[in-house]
Amino acid sequence: MLDATQELIEAGGYLGAGLNQVIAASGAPRGSLYFHFPGGKDQLVGESVRRAGRAIGSDLEGLADSSTSVAEFVEAVLRHLGRRLEGSGWHKGCPVATVALETASINTSLQEACSEVYASWEEALRARLAGHPDADDLAVTILALVEGALLLARTHRSLEPLDRVARRIGALVD
Repeated sequence: MLDATQELIEAGGYLGAGLNQVIAASGAPRGSLYFHFPGGKDQLVGESVRRAGRAIGSDLEGLADSSTSVAEFVEAVLRHLGRRLEGSGWHKGCPVATVALETASINTSLQEACSEVYASWEEALRARLAGHPDADDLAVTILALVEGALLLARTHRSLEPLDRVARRIGALVD
């Protein structure tokens, strides 16, 4: 159910992940949905967002370990996210952004789930920037640039925004 929910929210956001769609996509019986997620759709989507956030966070850790510089790390992250986006037919941008945009002002539990994920990614970036005099500000800036680049890449169906942002971030961190 979590896999199906993640696929649906990445492609169509919170509003695009109806419970009937989740049940159909997952093949799970309706009763198991409320057994495992008594909080209903909000609990299911919140857990899916957190789970997707952990997966991307794990990817960030792996890329950080294999990068020799901050610029190389960010470029690797953008390349990874770009391959993920393009490989999905431009459906898999950020697993958090659409839900955050749709629900942050009206749904506290989902706002908190999205906030937790963004905070964890920011922390991963901050850790990679350790020792840089502006690590806190740069971590937020990089995250915002990556999120914006993903939105533009998905909208334009082009990896060019990701490439451009990678170059600018490289200049920022050097």
